[in-house]
Amino acid sequence: MTAGLRRYHAAVWDEPLVQELTRPGARGTEIPPLEPDLRDAVGDARGLVPGAMRRAAPPRLPELSEPDVLRHYLHLSQETLGMMGVSLFGTCTMKYSPRVTEALTRQPFVAELHPYQDDETLQGVLEVVARLEQALCELSGMARFAFQPGGGADAAYLHACITRAYHAARGSLGGRDEIVTSIQAHPCNPATAATAGFKVVTLPLEENGYPSLDALKAAVSERTASLMINNPDDMGIYNPEIERWVEVVHDAGGICFYDHANFNGVMGKIRAAELGFDACMFMLHKTFGAPKAGGGPAVGAYGCSEALAAYLPGPFVSHDGERYRLGEEGPESIGRVREFLGNVPQIIKAYAWVRAMGAEGIEQAANLSVLANNYMECGLLGIRGVTKSQPHLTARRLEMTRYSLDELTRETGVTAIDVQNRMVDFGIDAFWLSHEPWIVPEPFTPEAGEMWSKQDIDYWIAVLARVCEEARSDPETVKTAPHNQVVHQLDPRGLDDPARWATTWRAYRRKHPATG
Repeated sequence: MTAGLRRYHAAVWDEPLVQELTRPGARGTEIPPLEPDLRDAVGDARGLVPGAMRRAAPPRLPELSEPDVLRHYLHLSQETLGMMGVSLFGTCTMKYSPRVTEALTRQPFVAELHPYQDDETLQGVLEVVARLEQALCELSGMARFAFQPGGGADAAYLHACITRAYHAARGSLGGRDEIVTSIQAHPCNPATAATAGFKVVTLPLEENGYPSLDALKAAVSERTASLMINNPDDMGIYNPEIERWVEVVHDAGGICFYDHANFNGVMGKIRAAELGFDACMFMLHKTFGAPKAGGGPAVGAYGCSEALAAYLPGPFVSHDGERYRLGEEGPESIGRVREFLGNVPQIIKAYAWVRAMGAEGIEQAANLSVLANNYMECGLLGIRGVTKSQPHLTARRLEMTRYSLDELTRETGVTAIDVQNRMVDFGIDAFWLSHEPWIVPEPFTPEAGEMWSKQDIDYWIAVLARVCEEARSDPETVKTAPHNQVVHQLDPRGLDDPARWATTWRAYRRKHPATG
């Protein structure tokens, strides 16, 4: 066995003692230093403890982060099947969701609220919504935010609908039927644009890793309704010409939407409005520390400029100087895209994250994300068979890089999916491959973010190195993985057969009456 890799089997954990997991300097909570005025008023707290009761030396307690502690006790209880492993789930910024906010939002004063209650009985929740909106406006430069969209694709669709309303109000919708995006934008951008009735113009990547300004100019015309783009993209590449892109689209009469799914590595450093964008989207269930879960609960917070704010769905929270109020949308609004204010428990969790981090903490998290990504790249590129997207580009990437196992596949026949299946045998959550279309063959996209420790990243890299070695020495073990999980490989033959698969229990019973 490769040194440092644990013996692993799902639900039967090879878990060390908590004292063996200690890492000097690791902390779950940092207690701020006592303010001088408070110390002067209260005195030395040590004087409150009788001398005979004081320890002669500090207790030798394990030094761990809060995620380490949670993971340890989940393993001990064996109440998880592996979803608290090391999850560098790329393009999703998987973060630790603090237990305190989970407990908070289960309390009756949140869980049992009803949106039709009188405003006077909702003051605390309305204040949280208003303050989070204020924070997001500060981070983006936008004028207003809506929290109704149930995820990133929902927010992109909201923008497509607002784009339609904006141009319709100017009598130009009939001639503006195109939305411009790039091949490396998140697929929800072209998909939602098409769903809203627009034609999609997709720009290919060029030598520098992003579409050229000349290509954009050739694509933009009097038919352009909007630009929908994410930057940096999933390769970790930031388009330095983005301000010129916005100018080109504005000069043609279009509006610009910034998909901030990859905001984590640039938060606190750029503001969408200062780059000229008219609207943007934040993932509360990714960047802002709320749980992503299995496709939900999610919030794609959509922010826009004053010029677009009239089209936002309501209701809106306002403050009259004394109380918080709920107000309905105006006559130009596109109407509700979800019920009420959206997923309020997620909003509360995101607000707690923002307040806990503060402006300095948010910027530090972005720095750590970029540092971790580039540290991880050094380790990954040292593994035979691993390459990165656009390998001719040697500049440092931001918080994400897309890698390829194509060399390994051509040499051994072992695919990225095979490697993914085998890595879970070592307590690593399956890595993210890539959005479609796969412009990088046999892709995988790990994202360390700011949460995962150096030890976790090192372990992740060591597991990948081990599996790549196995692909050459014992490829059948990799191709037939997983071996140490609760279930083996799923039979994929029915995945494309709507007569067999079902997404609800009711549909399953209808399609499989004998098992119902």
